[in-house]
Amino acid sequence: MRRNPKDIAAEALELDPKARADLAKRLLESLETLSQKERDELWVEEAERRYVEFKKGGAKAVSSRDVFAKARARNR
Repeated sequence: MRRNPKDIAAEALELDPKARADLAKRLLESLETLSQKERDELWVEEAERRYVEFKKGGAKAVSSRDVFAKARARNR
């Protein structure tokens, strides 16, 4: 029987920081083997999820000008 991803995430968040970082690295590396079509499908799903969240008022829009200004400030 497959485990619920939310349960797995909750367990993972109880790990020490190094173990979480190692797990995150392994998970990200596992995505590198996806085909372009699979990546595109995942991004479409994520974009749709974010749009729904935005329309519900659960996320706010930030202008690209502000995003890039903040990024430049961090890199100084």
